[in-house]
Amino acid sequence: MYTEIQREQPDSGNILNQPDYIDGNPDLIKPKKLLNPVKASKSHQELHRELLMNHKRGLSMESKPELQRVLEHRRRNQLIRQKKEEEEAKKLQSPFEKELLKRHQRLDQLEKEQEKREDHAPEFIKVKENLRRTSTVTGIEKAA
Repeated sequence: MYTEIQREQPDSGNILNQPDYIDGNPDLIKPKKLLNPVKASKSHQELHRELLMNHKRGLSMESKPELQRVLEHRRRNQLIRQKKEEEEAKKLQSPFEKELLKRHQRLDQLEKEQEKREDHAPEFIKVKENLRRTSTVTGIEKAA
């Protein structure tokens, strides 16, 4: 009897205590160890099984199995989707910023229209404008 008590007592160096339900009472419900949800998942089990088979066959681990490639592809797509959603959230602008953008676009449009008009203007009008510019520049130089 004394030897049984000694066996059940934990060592002084052992941090974890032995559970108190070891007394052998059949009426007590003994707790079961919880399953790891990752290891219990089918995808993890299939991947693990495939890795073991490849290891037994001696196949190189550099070429990834199809399942692993698919899972990585899904993860990558999910990250890309998240980044796009974050960028769209950043793109949502305040009303003030929207108005500034509209005005900027209008100014750009007006500048493009002016350039088109100048391009389609007759040649003699372009030459006349150039002559005016040169004549005013030379007139200012003579006065100085």
